[in-house]
Amino acid sequence: MSALTDRLPRGGLARYASVLCLLAVVAAVVSFANGSWVGVLWVLLAGLTSNMAWYYHRRSRAARTAEEAPAGE
Repeated sequence: MSALTDRLPRGGLARYASVLCLLAVVAAVVSFANGSWVGVLWVLLAGLTSNMAWYYHRRSRAARTAEEAPAGE
């Protein structure tokens, strides 16, 4: 595992990606409310970070399940 994932608590990357996704959505709303088309880039970033959050959530859940499984199985 990488050095970054070793230092973060389990599911930490999923939480950080979720927060970043929420911030990107807020930035997109503000950009569109101000009449700026830069909001399109924020929407794309929100899509990327939501996929990252989903991936890291599933990865941490799979790791937790693997830890809880008996060693013989």
